[in-house]
Formats: sequence, structure tokens, C-alpha cells
Amino acid sequence: MDIRVKICGLREPEHVAAAAEAGAAYVGFVFFEKSPRHIGVAAARDLALEVPVGVAKVALTVNADDAFLDQLVDAVPLDMLQLHGGESPERVAEIRARFGLPVMKAVGIAGPEDVAQIDAYGAVADQLLIDAKPPKGADLPGGNGLAFDWRLVNRKYWPCPWMLAGGLTAANVAEAVRMTGARQVDVSSGVESAPGVKDAGLIRDFVKAAQGQAVPVLR
Repeated sequence: MDIRVKICGLREPEHVAAAAEAGAAYVGFVFFEKSPRHIGVAAARDLALEVPVGVAKVALTVNADDAFLDQLVDAVPLDMLQLHGGESPERVAEIRARFGLPVMKAVGIAGPEDVAQIDAYGAVADQLLIDAKPPKGADLPGGNGLAFDWRLVNRKYWPCPWMLAGGLTAANVAEAVRMTGARQVDVSSGVESAPGVKDAGLIRDFVKAAQGQAVPVLR
């Protein structure tokens, strides 16, 4: 099954290598200090330089200003910017025009009332990340290990490609793909042994499961 997988929140060279070797299409670096997956610009540059050709390098930012994005884009060889905050459609379009990189906008979903905003962002972004909406008062806009009702996006079609995220693991990703028709999936906490600590075996299992291959029930 041709499902493209993004492994997000990478901080160690061995986990970048594990993601690439497993067949991930994207690797993501988180630039958000409240996150246990936060990485500095210099460290991200070193990791990005080791990513094999053909694997897209994505920078996750949260309501970042132009000064930080200038610094980031100048230092790190990136293929895409992921906006995971409260950026408006106008801000998404502005960033896309200013930096000349494809932009992925995360949209949080908790109930039917949240689905309508997807069309607005789909008109200005290159890709969408459909994620679980964080609970009120949460420190993190994503990576909380929460899923949402996948029926809300079942076989939906929007103006640009989209990626399913939120509470995915090797145990449920195949079902999530079946229920939603997603052709791309994103995982962060679902391949960790502790918050911010990736596990190479879990990364391999997740990619296999997403692509319809059998994986061990227990690790």
C-alpha cells in the first residue's frame, strides 16, 4: 500500500536514519520550546544534512515570526514549513510567498464544527495536516497522543493533499487509513518510549503497519 509516512519530532541521528531506512517519506523537526521534541537550529541543521536525498525535511513551527523563520530557512536545508499554531489563512499565504517553500498547515479537529476551516486553509496551503485538536489549556498544539473521530474526515476531499495525524500508533494506523482514506500519515508520540524519546523499533513497526504490513503485537 502506497502510504506516505512522516516521522516528526526527531532529535537524534540514529532516529533520522531509522526513519529513512524504514521508508518514511518525511522527517520532521520541532522548533517549539515547550515541546519535549524541541530542537535548536544548529542541531537541526546537522541532522538535516544527514537526511538521504528523497526524504523531505519539514520544520514544525508554532506562530513563528518572520525573524525566526528567516534564521531557520537560512540555516537549515528544508523542503517544507509546517505551521502548527493559530496562523490565519492570510498568514499562511504570506509565509508561503515570502519563503518560497511549500507550506503545510495543521488543522485541529475535535468535532464537526472544526471541519469547515479545512477548506479555508486548503485554498492557501500546499498540504494540510489534519490533527486532533488539543484540549483546553494544553501546552502543546500537537504531539499529545490524542486521536479524534476519524469519521469526521472519512473519504473527504480538499483543495490540496492532506495528512492524518493524532494518536496514531502501529496498532491503529492501518485502521485509521482504512476509515479515512488518508494517503499520508504523521506520527510523533506514537513512536516514542518516553516523551521526546524516539524508538527505532517503533518507527520501523509504524511504517510497516501504515503500509499494510504485519507487525508484532507486542514489542
